[in-house]
Amino acid sequence: MDSFRIGFVSGKLGDVDGVSLEVEKWINVLQDMGHEVVTIAGKYRAPLTLIPEEHQVVFPEIRFDSPSQRHYERIFFPYLNKVPVYLTEEKLKGYVEECIREGLEVGEHLFEKVKDFDLDVLIAENTNAMPMTLLGGVAVHHVATEKRVATIFHHHDFWWERSRFSNNRIETFLNRIMPPSDIGLEHVVISSYAAHILTSIKRVSPHVVPNCEDFDHPVVLDDYNSDFRQELGFSERDVLVVQPTRIVRRKRIEDSIRLIAALLRAYPDLRGRVHYIISLYQGDEPDVDYVDQIKALAEREGIPLHLIAERVSAVRGRDAEGRKLYTNRDVLVNADLVTYLPLWEGFGNALLEAVAARVPVVTTTYLVYKTDIKLPGMRLIEVRDRYDEDGRLIIPDQTLEEIHHVLTHPEERKVRVEETFQVARAEFGLHTLRKRLERVFELYGDEIRASRKRLRKAKRLYSV
Repeated sequence: MDSFRIGFVSGKLGDVDGVSLEVEKWINVLQDMGHEVVTIAGKYRAPLTLIPEEHQVVFPEIRFDSPSQRHYERIFFPYLNKVPVYLTEEKLKGYVEECIREGLEVGEHLFEKVKDFDLDVLIAENTNAMPMTLLGGVAVHHVATEKRVATIFHHHDFWWERSRFSNNRIETFLNRIMPPSDIGLEHVVISSYAAHILTSIKRVSPHVVPNCEDFDHPVVLDDYNSDFRQELGFSERDVLVVQPTRIVRRKRIEDSIRLIAALLRAYPDLRGRVHYIISLYQGDEPDVDYVDQIKALAEREGIPLHLIAERVSAVRGRDAEGRKLYTNRDVLVNADLVTYLPLWEGFGNALLEAVAARVPVVTTTYLVYKTDIKLPGMRLIEVRDRYDEDGRLIIPDQTLEEIHHVLTHPEERKVRVEETFQVARAEFGLHTLRKRLERVFELYGDEIRASRKRLRKAKRLYSV
């Protein structure tokens, strides 16, 4: 197989969100396959460790929080506004045309980056699936369809799956580019369900490349992370229940708090020992009210809640005050139990991270878990995705009994997490990622080579 110069394009990288984490795994595998990688991102929360700094291009026009993005979000997505924005059809049409025009200018700048770095193919990370970088979506679409640069669209989730974006004024515009269905493009999704939906809606046949995890080099307690409890003020006797996600509504963190409260009512021997930790930050879905609701619910239920995002980073290091920064994996390897009760997930990156850290996980049987993750031999604590008339997850007594048993029988816990680890390793290890990516590049290779020739010709004409 040829080696290619690959450019990743994303609104944000070097963070602890699912897209950033998967990109780093892809970079790891693609470089091991002999390819060269350049990243083009609106923002890097932390530098990437796998590629040289000069190959990490900052492209602020496609940041999630750019002034243009905030401007268009306010106009196009009413759900995001506390104060309604009223527009005539003519005015709205003008804003759409303005967004497209501005995006095309960004696309020309992006095309210059492609030529500057002699890129053979772009991998667009959610730019044309979720409108969190509208200018980035227009720009990538322009480069892929008008400039005919070979492009692989890596879709992690879709705009119609989020209420804040599904309620919009620009459905026709979004349908055209998010995602596009033009010929000569390649699409990758992370679940069989997403593949079914994309095939049904767009009549394209995407590759399925699941979220994977490096089970060959899993996190373990080491000299760096073994002081986590001491650093954060916990004792060895404390039971640390970790929510290893961002604080967004679809994660249903309120159900995790209610589960812990029910556990403590059923098993008072755990009272005074359980601490509930949310490891990641609020994220790119601004909802201050939800954070306040979570804090208030935990207080009402008497659950000690710890929001530790300021101590968690994509890479180990120190903060401005000199305090240790831990990765999410460092937090997980110190956990006694992980809660993962989403209403909906594109896949389940945090779930795999917890399994790799050999921690017991209690999870809802959300759709993609049932279709793509649940395997014989994976011994997770499952809560059926059933909800009462008030929308609260129904938590059976049997679930509480199973959690208590795992927490109080360390030898059985050890066997259980090891069996789950080995099953997940066989199915979702980096060898799976490599095999799937080899197939993608094998089938798309002719288009990439043709794109390489077109770009070299364009560079010659440009340089005259």
